[in-house]
Amino acid sequence: MLLVLLVGVAMLYGTQGSAQKVKPRILISSDIGGTDPDDFQSMIHLLMYADQFQIEGLVSSPYGAGTKQDFIDIIALYEKDLPQLRKHTTDFPDADSLRELCKQGASSAASFKGFGEATEGSNWIIRSAQREVDQPLWILVWGGLEDVAQALHDAPDIKKRIKVYWIGGPNKKWSVNAYAYIAENHADLWMIEANATYRGWFLDSDSPEYLTNERFYEKYIQEKGAMGRAFRQYYGGILKMGDTPSLVYLLNGNPNQPAGESWGGSFTPVGRSSRRVFERHTTKTDTVAAYDVLEWHFKGPKLDIEQDSSCFIFEISGQKWPGYYLGEGIYGVRYASKRPEVCTYRTSSSIVELNGLTGQFVSITPWPGTSSPDDYCVGRHWYGDRKDRELFINEQQGAMTVAKHRRSFLMDWAKRWAWLKP
Repeated sequence: MLLVLLVGVAMLYGTQGSAQKVKPRILISSDIGGTDPDDFQSMIHLLMYADQFQIEGLVSSPYGAGTKQDFIDIIALYEKDLPQLRKHTTDFPDADSLRELCKQGASSAASFKGFGEATEGSNWIIRSAQREVDQPLWILVWGGLEDVAQALHDAPDIKKRIKVYWIGGPNKKWSVNAYAYIAENHADLWMIEANATYRGWFLDSDSPEYLTNERFYEKYIQEKGAMGRAFRQYYGGILKMGDTPSLVYLLNGNPNQPAGESWGGSFTPVGRSSRRVFERHTTKTDTVAAYDVLEWHFKGPKLDIEQDSSCFIFEISGQKWPGYYLGEGIYGVRYASKRPEVCTYRTSSSIVELNGLTGQFVSITPWPGTSSPDDYCVGRHWYGDRKDRELFINEQQGAMTVAKHRRSFLMDWAKRWAWLKP
């Protein structure tokens, strides 16, 4: 009887130990090589922790010139450092298996309807999500939501198999149509929408000098392997890595409890995603929340053109956004402000009625903003930045929930850089 008891206890602890060692399944959707070099830094960080995850996809969804080749270029650096990394654990995947996971996604923003045509990347998301395994697929979105929106449109059943952590903020501005499609049609998605929390990763005003964004490279990264030598190419080695909180969220804490403590932040259920629809010009008296979905509908001629056709330009804050024909003489455009600000817009078009329209609005924190009948009603597993005032860093809502752990995750990373010491 004692022998049976001991065997049973051993089996129990063995089972528990195995459960603790289960590696999260992750798929990265990134705008690497696009408008911001920080994804290269985040990719290097990911590969240095590749032993901790089951990496199932690397989808290139860029704005700009980026392609999946940018993933492959960083993997080539990793391949050079792999012998050193494997001296510490053999769990690091080989480079060829990672190259096979690189897929090309959408290379432009979605039109007003929020989805378009399937891509190699969106099809790979579906394929990965539909695998018959017990674990969910964590989709970590380091850019736009275009490929996620396309996958949900083409295979809505994957919702029950995926969990999404999205670095929003500026990416919400670029990806507002895809976001609107998801919020309206897939509100029951499990989604962390981090519009400002992630900024705690690189807001370092209270850090000791050796952990500042400028000094960390010099002290811990410089000349450490092929990845360390290449790191200086991106921001001169100054840490940015705004997408990395999505990854470290899975390294520390309980990822199934977003309200808990984690290196990747703490979040709260939002219940709604605030949205405003204007059927008029806006002025400075119109106050909205930063990260709100803003939608303008303008009246014009009933043209014999295809619905969802781009036919005017909406210029705001020095950037230009396409506006679309919604049918029946109505024209629409969406925008999401990425911070508290006063914005002025102007339209241009060969359609006389849509040319030279101007307006303004003011965006403030926190998000979600004031309740409106236009809001998207999202499900109980849609999470956003914490609203507690003490968790703001300047205007960045929730950023303290990441910044408070900055020393811990940077020093953990520093230990891994030491593995590549010559």
